[in-house]
Amino acid sequence: MSSWRGTRVFLGSAISVLEARRFVAAFLPTWPDLDDAVLIVSELATNAVRHTNSGRPGGRFIVSLEVIGSTLGVAVQDEGGLRSPRLLPLSPTEMGGRGLALVSGLSAKWGVVGDENGRTVWAVLEAAPFAMVRS
Repeated sequence: MSSWRGTRVFLGSAISVLEARRFVAAFLPTWPDLDDAVLIVSELATNAVRHTNSGRPGGRFIVSLEVIGSTLGVAVQDEGGLRSPRLLPLSPTEMGGRGLALVSGLSAKWGVVGDENGRTVWAVLEAAPFAMVRS
């Protein structure tokens, strides 16, 4: 069973969300569901920058990836804030509030740990066994 890990710290800015996406793509070039992994990190990093202290001047967020066999763990650690991330009811009239719904739909499971001093939002993706074989 193969396993590997990668972690990178990003400045809490909008451009860093793009850099986080590139980090995932470079770290997981053969991951069968790479687009899903990139989208999940993009949503979680965007939330960190927009809704936590990570988005303040000098703020940072951390992206961690861990692959064990056909399982990918993704985590984005932020610098905390007043509100905890939560899944919102989808509304056809609201433009925002869909990020965690996407994460929930694309991952096998997800969750939040931490408090106003710092939180980690994590997700687990399971690749189909047949998809792990590349020709």
